[in-house]
Amino acid sequence: MGHHRNTSDDVSLLVHSPRFSGPMTRRAHSFKRGGNTQNNAGSNNSGAGNNGSGNSLSVHHEIDLQLNSPRSEGRPNSVLADGLSQRVHGGVVKSLLRKPGVGSMVFELGLRETRKLRHWMFFAFCGVCLFLGVFKICATWWLGSTIESVALNQDYSDSSTRLGVLEQGSNDYGYRDGGDVERSLMTVASGVVRSQDSIPEHTGIWSQPNSENFTQCIDHPKNHKKLDAKTNGYILINANGGLNQMRFGICDMVAVAKIMKATLVLPSLDRTSYWADESGFKDLFDWRHFIETLKDDIHIVDELPPTYSDIEPFNKTPISWSKDSYYKKEVLPLLKQHRVIYFTHTDSRLANNGLPSSIQKLRCRVNYVGLKYSAPIQQLGNTLISRMRENGGLYLALHLRYEKDMLAFTGCSHNLTAEENDELHRMRYEVGHWKEKEINGTERRLLGGCPLTPRETSLLLKALGFPSSTRIYLVAGEAYGNGSMQYLTDDFPNIFSHSSLTRVEELEPFKNHQNMLAGLDYVVALQSDAFAYTYDGNMAKAIQGHRRFENFKKTINPDKMNYVKLVDEYDEGKISWKKFSSKVKKLHKDRVGAPYHREPGEFPKLEESFYANPLPGCICERTDEG
Repeated sequence: MGHHRNTSDDVSLLVHSPRFSGPMTRRAHSFKRGGNTQNNAGSNNSGAGNNGSGNSLSVHHEIDLQLNSPRSEGRPNSVLADGLSQRVHGGVVKSLLRKPGVGSMVFELGLRETRKLRHWMFFAFCGVCLFLGVFKICATWWLGSTIESVALNQDYSDSSTRLGVLEQGSNDYGYRDGGDVERSLMTVASGVVRSQDSIPEHTGIWSQPNSENFTQCIDHPKNHKKLDAKTNGYILINANGGLNQMRFGICDMVAVAKIMKATLVLPSLDRTSYWADESGFKDLFDWRHFIETLKDDIHIVDELPPTYSDIEPFNKTPISWSKDSYYKKEVLPLLKQHRVIYFTHTDSRLANNGLPSSIQKLRCRVNYVGLKYSAPIQQLGNTLISRMRENGGLYLALHLRYEKDMLAFTGCSHNLTAEENDELHRMRYEVGHWKEKEINGTERRLLGGCPLTPRETSLLLKALGFPSSTRIYLVAGEAYGNGSMQYLTDDFPNIFSHSSLTRVEELEPFKNHQNMLAGLDYVVALQSDAFAYTYDGNMAKAIQGHRRFENFKKTINPDKMNYVKLVDEYDEGKISWKKFSSKVKKLHKDRVGAPYHREPGEFPKLEESFYANPLPGCICERTDEG
């Protein structure tokens, strides 16, 4: 009986041991199917004579294992019945089942299969989790490497020809086409924040001036009177100068026609200027749109009516910077007398300030609504804008007025050779209507009267914080001076122009039409994310004024007088780059195109141009009620 108890305890300890890893249906060592069958048969024959402890242990093991085995069927139950019937009278089975060791063994062996299944399920779950973790790490590493590679290629790769078909001139710097991945990637340095379907947000160096309290106000008032069918006569004009000077002149002449209640004949354009451009008004502007836009303000005709064709026009050169009273008192009587008057000049023939509000608003309606560029210019301009934005980033339009005619006109030759300076001097004397001949270029530069050189421009952009990867659209012709552009292109390699962004056949209609090309540059510069100019000429005035009208888009107006002094200090080693950059930022903190009111000056020629800042006049502050 003692041997029976010890064996049962051994089995129970084996089942409960943490080292036990056998199958849940594993049988005890003493179980032998053949021997037990014989013993059971013998017990039926011998009756109580087989009540020894060895046979009893063998029978009990068979009963326990078969009861809990998922394979147990009819036969073990009959064995159990036989065994129990032999031991009921002796009390052997009852005593065994009451013992804790044997009862535990019966229950624990029944859970072996379930535990084994649970163990396998747990191991499988852990394996899946491990596989997913390794997969995620590998995928993240691969994707990160790909993004980094693409971003580096976007920032530092050389400019390439778009789709392999864009042509380049000697001063064109190529065009890089970007894929969908590049368009979705923005570097921190670029200052661009984008969502998948949103317009780029301007942050950092690209941040825009605060203009939320200002709005356009050029519409006719509610009590606007219908245009009178009567006319006091016809005005013929010859808009003189370059594109933007002619643009200002046309705006002024529309206003003059309004003041005198006259009919304007479509303007003719200057073809004798430096550019000698043969383009006409209809080549540059959408003339039908021009007439339609202004139909409630003045009468405009394509040409003189036949009844007036034999009348000799009266030639008149209006006085510059005149008020409306001048045209009413001095010019209107001449118009009524001669019926047709011809204005030989149109530039700066109206004052910047002191005019009726209705006249100022009309000038803006002409400039910002009526003078829409012709379809070929507008369409190609939009194409260039799209190409400048094709990588998903922002771009800076730079009006680098470092061209031969401007340097000769201003007498500026800083950093040029003696031979180049002599060539500019000769040109200045050859142009008869340039009044100033002997100019001290050094003194003019220190007074802020010279265009910034390409090197000074590069230092300015770098000091302000524009990264070397900045995409720049060059709003200018060929820079003068051997190798003068090298400084700028070394620091900012992503420089583009209308020549480098177009195919030969796209630019063919514009060949030898400098005013049309200037119109193309105007369209691209107007829509740029930032605009910087190096000389305060008519192009700079026109674009910055239009950008102010269009919600005060960022426009960098360099303080040339103080800036060139900083450049000289830096070149002489008096200040470090860090100090130079800090001073440049401070100097231009409030020169980024933010709203401010145009102030009248003592002399009209020295005051701020109306077309450079149409506030007040065409831009109004919002009231609390509005």
